[in-house]
Amino acid sequence: MVDDATPAAENPDAEAARAAPLAWRGSMKRFLTLTAGPIVAAFVLSAVILLLVGVNPLTYYGYILERSLFSGLGLEQTATRMAPLLFLCASLIVAFRAGIWNLGTDGQFLLGAVVAAAIAPLLVSVLPGWAVLLTGFVLAMIAGGLWSIVPALLKAYQGVNEIITTLMMSFLGVLLASTLVKLVFRDPETTVPQTRTLPVEDRLPRLFDTSISSGLIWGLVAVLAVHLMMTRTAFGMKLRMVGANPAAASHAGLSVPLLTMATFALSAGFAGLSGASEILGVAGNVRADWNPAYGLMVIPLVFLARFHGVGSIVLVFFYSALLIGSESAARRLGVPQDFTLVLVASLLICLGLGEYIDYRKQKQER
Repeated sequence: MVDDATPAAENPDAEAARAAPLAWRGSMKRFLTLTAGPIVAAFVLSAVILLLVGVNPLTYYGYILERSLFSGLGLEQTATRMAPLLFLCASLIVAFRAGIWNLGTDGQFLLGAVVAAAIAPLLVSVLPGWAVLLTGFVLAMIAGGLWSIVPALLKAYQGVNEIITTLMMSFLGVLLASTLVKLVFRDPETTVPQTRTLPVEDRLPRLFDTSISSGLIWGLVAVLAVHLMMTRTAFGMKLRMVGANPAAASHAGLSVPLLTMATFALSAGFAGLSGASEILGVAGNVRADWNPAYGLMVIPLVFLARFHGVGSIVLVFFYSALLIGSESAARRLGVPQDFTLVLVASLLICLGLGEYIDYRKQKQER
């Protein structure tokens, strides 16, 4: 038995009891610095910009809440908008946890969308509905994965910085997708350059009696599956080891080049699935020069969630609400719809400042 007079430093239970509140306070400080703080600061900074252009920020944010969360139709649109964003979250979680900066998701997204939009309408009269959708998703995943081969090879075997190569391939992918729509996959029966349109009844089924695409369910499954894979499986541990210390991973007998290639393939494949979910679930076709740029928008959300699956889902919900609500608020108040990008930019700036402040604190504590 431990004597009551035993000093706390020699009593493991007492030491643990004292350390727990300190650890909790430290975690809360990091949460405020790295997650909650940047979000609040971004909204405040955006509010200042709105004031400078003569718009009441409370009115603007109020319209966003009213349209996206307190309206039945708006809530359904918010849930539907989440689907492609969730697939992109899965894509980025795989890459970032493995130490890979895949910034080419926009190009991978669009090529997956174009392939799904081009193939699915042609298969409607040949295959059953479920087979059409499955084929569209599989081909979109392959298209996204193939577009990452060049950055993957350069990173795995030549050590070339993937930030540069994935961004370059993203620009090329966006242009290639538009070119394919205009020249190869163009619907001959329309004057507007676009792919053939998948009939509404052949798209992903709706949930219950709502307009919510069932792509939402598959997006949730993708994020949770990726989170479990990266945190609970041996394969995920190997990918994280490669990202944390490639030299140590190689010394431990892991094939760093092959695992790097696998990371690129998985990440880009999920980006392709994101494009397919948007087309097969909602849009039905792809028009030339269409680029929602979801990939770059999702990056700050994944960082704010600290690469955590459940946290990413929560942030995607609020961001989808912001996208849907800002469209209505912009029309009512005469604010450009691109103001949402200003908010995203503010979030990135505040996120960077939060990372810097946390780094300085950690350095001082050492």
